[in-house]
Amino acid sequence: MADNLTDTAENAALNWTLGNASTGPTGDIKVALVTVAGSDSAPGTEVTGGSYARLTADFAAASGGATSNEADLVWEDMPAATVVGVELWDSAGSPVRWWYGPLTDSEGDPAPKTLDAGDDFKIAAGSLTITLG
Repeated sequence: MADNLTDTAENAALNWTLGNASTGPTGDIKVALVTVAGSDSAPGTEVTGGSYARLTADFAAASGGATSNEADLVWEDMPAATVVGVELWDSAGSPVRWWYGPLTDSEGDPAPKTLDAGDDFKIAAGSLTITLG
């Protein structure tokens, strides 16, 4: 996900780098799956049903302007859906959306994933890459 900061995250990053604030995400970072893509200013349509719930992700320390998830993320017993992207939310009482982006293949092309009811969906360790630059 390059250049996919939400408006909230862009403002927080600018304020932090310019010494105007020290705020950042609250609590764990949660990965949400979406069936309709969001934008800088609006969240996408999140998957619902089955045993779907946002999953907590840990990210490696950034290097070279990039980082990625340290462990597999596996959603089991998904509802029938076509997942087109992911969003990263914090764990505040009213969660804040920080990042968003499409599912892509190894060449960076959009790669939505159609799931049947009961399917599992996996994002392998190192595959959810976040970049700045």
